[in-house]
Amino acid sequence: MATLARNKKAFFDYEIIEKFEAGLVLQGTEVKSAKGGNINLKDSFVKIIGEEMHLINCHISEYKQGNISNHEPTRSRKLLLHKKEITRLIGKMNEKGLSVVPLSVYLNSRNFIKAEIALVKGKKSHDKRQVIKERDLQREISRDFKIR
Repeated sequence: MATLARNKKAFFDYEIIEKFEAGLVLQGTEVKSAKGGNINLKDSFVKIIGEEMHLINCHISEYKQGNISNHEPTRSRKLLLHKKEITRLIGKMNEKGLSVVPLSVYLNSRNFIKAEIALVKGKKSHDKRQVIKERDLQREISRDFKIR
C-alpha cells in the first residue's frame, strides 16, 4: 500500500470516529499525475450530490505530458462506496457537528487508487492545545533519554 497523499491537517483538526475505504473515479491524466505524487488533500472535503458522495477541492495537478484534453485540477470527483455505506454516512452527516473528510489517497494491492475517508467531529481549540502539549512533552522525554 503506497501512500500518494495524506491530509495531515485532518488528523489535527478533527476527532476521527470511523474510517472508510472508497474508490475514486478519475480520468487517465489524473491517474498518471496522482501516481507521480502530484496530489494535495489540503482543504478537501466530501459532499453529498444527489445519492452520491463527491470529493471536493482535491487538487490533482495537470499531467505534464498530457495533451490539450488534460483534466481540470480541482474538479469534483465521485467516490465509489457501497450503497449501505453511503446511506449510513448520509444519516450521520445530517447529525450536528459531524462531517466526512479524506485522510489519505493510496494505491492498493491491485494498483487501484483508493481514498481513505473518515467520519469526523471537529475538535475544540483547547483540545488542539492539549495535543500540542502532549507532543512537546513526549519530545522532551525522548530527548532526555537520548542524552543519557
